[in-house]
Amino acid sequence: MSEIVSLIENYWICREQDRELYNKVKRDIPGFQKFAREQLGWKLLNHERFLKLEKIPAHAESFMGIREFQEVRDYVILCVVLMFLEDKEEQEQFLLSELIDYVGMRLRKWMEVDWNSFSQRKSMVRVLQYVENLGMLRVYEGNSQLLSQEMGQEVLYENTGLSRYFATSFPFDLKECDSWEDFEKERLEDQETDRGRYRVHRVYRRLTACPAMYWDTVEDADSLYLKNQRQWIEKNMKEHLGGRLDIHKNAAFWVLEEENSYGKVHPRDAQLPEVILLLGTMIREKEEEEQWVREGDETIHVSQEEFTALVTACQKRWKSAWSKEYRDMAPDRVTAAVKAYMKDWMMIRENEEEVVICPAAGKQTGFYPVDFE
Repeated sequence: MSEIVSLIENYWICREQDRELYNKVKRDIPGFQKFAREQLGWKLLNHERFLKLEKIPAHAESFMGIREFQEVRDYVILCVVLMFLEDKEEQEQFLLSELIDYVGMRLRKWMEVDWNSFSQRKSMVRVLQYVENLGMLRVYEGNSQLLSQEMGQEVLYENTGLSRYFATSFPFDLKECDSWEDFEKERLEDQETDRGRYRVHRVYRRLTACPAMYWDTVEDADSLYLKNQRQWIEKNMKEHLGGRLDIHKNAAFWVLEEENSYGKVHPRDAQLPEVILLLGTMIREKEEEEQWVREGDETIHVSQEEFTALVTACQKRWKSAWSKEYRDMAPDRVTAAVKAYMKDWMMIRENEEEVVICPAAGKQTGFYPVDFE
């Protein structure tokens, strides 16, 4: 397994923040650079101050994004902060009040700004904490976290210059994009995206960056390439990432063993993943008893009420083995937590009327021993 895993786990690796890891990954670049370029189609930035793999996904998924952010407003503020830093010289110092004034001035064109609002201050704090943790800002004096309590808190920052490398460069004019779907088109007017290197990149990216890869029909171009080139795909990915390739009728999974897992994993030692494993078993029971029917694409369609009833039944059946938090949690809150988790792991999709249970939901199941009580 190569050091490309460290670049996949981290947004970037800064020499100043972790010199040992930076040097370790930099030495291994010749070992994985070809895989990153030819199979994944990802650009590697090899800078004297940092290493960054621009991990552009094949398709936008609900779990992708900045996990620390909670509102669309957080992303808007981040963009304005990057604009502010763009005009600052490297190592130039400035005060938090200067940054807040700039953000407020820019935002007023698009939204109402009221820094007396706790939610808006929390958005600002989340953005500041994020850019600080990534090393784009260096704190000399003060604590940006205190801003969530009240305005008037002052912090002295230094611009590290890394913010100029934060945004990913695209081979087309972003002004032409009206929605997130436009970013997937790549403006390939004269290219066949279901053949050649674009398809190769798409398949490797889906296996590497997503919990699951799905297709609807036997004619799906990505699935055909995956099945035809299974041996080489598994060889390349195992060499650099470890793990194994599992291919099912309408789904594929790159499965990592415990010793070579990285990033956020499922299942893990926590109550919610445990609940999901139990639900996986109950879903299989429903199917075996022919209460729920699997569609041609291996999905199961159930109503919102049926899915809620399943989660409630799971809680009632097993709650004596659960942690106090989930044992005492209201059924609707348990269902909301379960849905959010399963969406992130591409186990379900949903709309107002129904929940679509995907093959990943039954990939791993669990149960308690008979004498668990």
